[in-house]
Amino acid sequence: MDMSLHRFTDLFAQLGLASDEASIRGFIAAHAPLAPDLALAEAPFWSASQAAFLREEIGRDAEWAEVVDRLSLALRGASHRAWPAAGPTGL
Repeated sequence: MDMSLHRFTDLFAQLGLASDEASIRGFIAAHAPLAPDLALAEAPFWSASQAAFLREEIGRDAEWAEVVDRLSLALRGASHRAWPAAGPTGL
């Protein structure tokens, strides 16, 4: 497994979404809170390919799993713990 660290900006770009800080914060504000019993990949706002990517990365604990988990936390209202600090591995 590639242990490189990915940022929210990297994940949003990988998902084909706007990846600047304002867009990421806007996305989270628009789609939160996500129900605690709903898997992130099952949320209705993902395209089929985005959902498949998220499901695969979490399912095999792949290189994107950590930042996907942080996104899940942010969408569930745990943003104070999920948002990374500024810097090379932050937003």
